[in-house]
Amino acid sequence: MRHPVLHRTLSLAAMLMLALSQPGLPAWAADAPAEGAANPAREKFMAEMRALQWVKGPTSVEVAGNATLKVPEGYVFLDAKETTKFLTLTENLGSGKEVLVGPEDLSWSAYLEFDDGGYVKDDEKIDAPALLKSLKEANEEGNEERKRRGWASLTLTGWASPPAYNKETRRLEWATMLRTDQGDTANFFTKVLGRRGNTSIVMASDPAGLAEAQKALAGVLDGFEYKPGERYAEWVPGDKVAEYGLAALVLGGAAAIATKKGLWAVIVGFLVKGWKLVAIAVAGAGAWLRKLTGKKKE
Repeated sequence: MRHPVLHRTLSLAAMLMLALSQPGLPAWAADAPAEGAANPAREKFMAEMRALQWVKGPTSVEVAGNATLKVPEGYVFLDAKETTKFLTLTENLGSGKEVLVGPEDLSWSAYLEFDDGGYVKDDEKIDAPALLKSLKEANEEGNEERKRRGWASLTLTGWASPPAYNKETRRLEWATMLRTDQGDTANFFTKVLGRRGNTSIVMASDPAGLAEAQKALAGVLDGFEYKPGERYAEWVPGDKVAEYGLAALVLGGAAAIATKKGLWAVIVGFLVKGWKLVAIAVAGAGAWLRKLTGKKKE
């Protein structure tokens, strides 16, 4: 199965596998191929990956000060500072406030960030075609920053699944299909509504593995919860109420009010920082996956 990646596709995967095979870090690669081990750029990349402060599950971590997340066994976590470093290494843009969680093989990765824009009323009807049109129109604007950095552009090709809201879980979810010169990638978004804002989760995955990754992420998010007093049902009159509804969350949410830039600029900012590329390729990495799962070569 071919996985979409950055333009450093296979070398990036090999470097990650080599870099992280040491005690105290994700078990990604004791017997990984030694391709390019003497390359100075790759050695620098490996050193930077080794320097990240990986937290391995099972454990419980705090998210944005108002929620907790149980990191399951077989998963890893990076705090906001370390996630920013990881995003830069893998040619993704971030806000500086995101935290990362994902399986140890990083076949997908999810980024969580809290937006304190206020309580979002959930009684709005969502017009998926209109939202897609707005996102596509802003697409090229969002690519300008990537071009300035010498990174691959991203083109929104459509919904993998249109926006849908679940009143029981207070989650708004949708998925987009993105195309680069090197292949396709999928982003799955979740907005978990709370009393004072919402927690945004964006997951980057191979399109062919999106359904499986969504299921795995759902299991991880079962361990996410707002602290007492921060839950959606605990809103009381006098609390801040967002000046937008569910549809605006798909287009960037509270930034339109907080930055006073207007909706169009928010959409562009969302495309620049919100969408993510898959970090590594796992195709052909049977050796280190067997190492990870404890299975031996036949």
